[in-house]
Amino acid sequence: MAADQPGSAGGGPAPFGVRLAAAIGSRSALCVGIDPHAATLAAWGLTRDEAGLTAFGATMVDAAAGRAAVVKPQIAFFEAAGVAGYRALDATIRRARDAGLLVVADVKRGDIGSTGDDYAVAWLDRDGPFAADAMTVSPYLGYGSLRGTVALARQHGAGVFVLAATSNPEARVLQTAVLAEGPRAGRSVAAGIVLDVADDNRAAASDQALGDVGLVLGATLDLDDFGIARDSISSSPVLAPGFGAQGAAIEDLRALYGSRAEQVLVSESRGLMTAGPDGVAGLVADRADRIRRALGAAA
Repeated sequence: MAADQPGSAGGGPAPFGVRLAAAIGSRSALCVGIDPHAATLAAWGLTRDEAGLTAFGATMVDAAAGRAAVVKPQIAFFEAAGVAGYRALDATIRRARDAGLLVVADVKRGDIGSTGDDYAVAWLDRDGPFAADAMTVSPYLGYGSLRGTVALARQHGAGVFVLAATSNPEARVLQTAVLAEGPRAGRSVAAGIVLDVADDNRAAASDQALGDVGLVLGATLDLDDFGIARDSISSSPVLAPGFGAQGAAIEDLRALYGSRAEQVLVSESRGLMTAGPDGVAGLVADRADRIRRALGAAA
């Protein structure tokens, strides 16, 4: 276990929020997306098979090591290659963990009862097949449907990132819709999810700076348009896709997230791949430095 991923008194991993805060503090709040889509693989001279996907993952992990807090493999691009893709994914996750990086599996799972629970077992169980540090989940079967997933995550010192306000235009109608009943009546769906996550972290009765349950809030969005007050984020870490090629600027972190800017994982994938395999490490270092400058720390 890496030095900036502290263990608990009982010998297991510390809570995810504690480990995430340590990783951000020792390196940067950068989240390096590992997205081996077909066009990038072709541009890098790699094939969509176990060898090509493993080589791609190794390059991205090695570039992130010592510079980023987190790597985030997009599971769909590995899954498209079937069993061979999952073997490459396993190698990528193992390499990342050996390098001391936290791994967020971008799987966007969400289901009810035992089905949802077993998704969590697959991705978050320390002795499970993938043993990621966190996973992305969808709350759109009702936030309560995630209770088992959150409980299992905490049992294993892992975390979840809950989709709240996403950048795809198809989601806007649903996420900005106003709730007509329940304790969040009068608020947008997205704002209700933000409050649910904040309550979940408070209910854990912990003095952690960052909670174990986080939010996915697209960096290309105006949170005001979704009815989300920055302070309502509370201690929830934020996974913010949309930096780089999608248009969000690191220099706007404080303007986008206000007093919660230090809780934001700056997620970038496509923009880091434009210089080819030999240029990734340089671009990762550049992004890490820019994040530190944007938050007022010495580069």
